[in-house]
Amino acid sequence: MRLTVDGQAFDVNADPEMPLLWALRDLMGKTGPKFGCGIAACGACTVHVDGQPVRSCSLPVGEVTGAVTTIEGIGTEGKLHPVQQAWLEEQVAQCGYCQAGQIMSAVALLDQVADPTDADIDDAMGGNLCRCGTYPKIRVAIKRAVVLKTAGI
Repeated sequence: MRLTVDGQAFDVNADPEMPLLWALRDLMGKTGPKFGCGIAACGACTVHVDGQPVRSCSLPVGEVTGAVTTIEGIGTEGKLHPVQQAWLEEQVAQCGYCQAGQIMSAVALLDQVADPTDADIDDAMGGNLCRCGTYPKIRVAIKRAVVLKTAGI
């Protein structure tokens, strides 16, 4: 099967039932999405398929019909995505394990809602778990990303 991941075409020789996460990590070298639970409950494996956040640990690679974007594909050479920049400025990460999934969910939120309310943030981020408890910093970073995105940064 042929997949487009982060703008690059890949010919993937895998069982169609293989979770997208393993195809990304083991066959395409995309190690940003993390394995956390294997049951789509924690969000560490979040990627976008045609702009929508999905849990790649539970999505069979054979069911992927759109373009996949991982954390490696949201910024450009020398320029972070506004959400990534806000994450750094607000020093969100502690251990960092969940952060790729958190960032991917935040990017999807801001693609859909230009200036999210706290309730919007709660709804969008509710399925992403952080064992370090960085939730207050995540909220601040999302609000900071709105400012950066509006400013064109």
